[in-house]
Amino acid sequence: MVKSKIKLQPLGDRVVVQRDASEEVTTGGIVLPDSAKDVPARGTVMSVGDGIMMPDGSRVALQLTVGARVIFSSYGGEAIDIDDEEYLLMRESDVLAVIE
Repeated sequence: MVKSKIKLQPLGDRVVVQRDASEEVTTGGIVLPDSAKDVPARGTVMSVGDGIMMPDGSRVALQLTVGARVIFSSYGGEAIDIDDEEYLLMRESDVLAVIE
């Protein structure tokens, strides 16, 4: 597998999340078409911004770290395709929870 030469570095309080793959077969063995698949609201943080800029010029670091497994708002984020992979660019506040 060839890695992309593109590096996506989010700014400020934004993070890049790679969404988990959707289920293609139900537990009963039924193969689902693309239109019937649920879009997962879970993923892995791939990159994080440098934090929130405060009025005094200092930065507050984000709580999320690269590699964190997260649950996010299903309508949160902007979809970005890089080398046939879909990523979501979203604010840290769009992330609802960290899966531990």
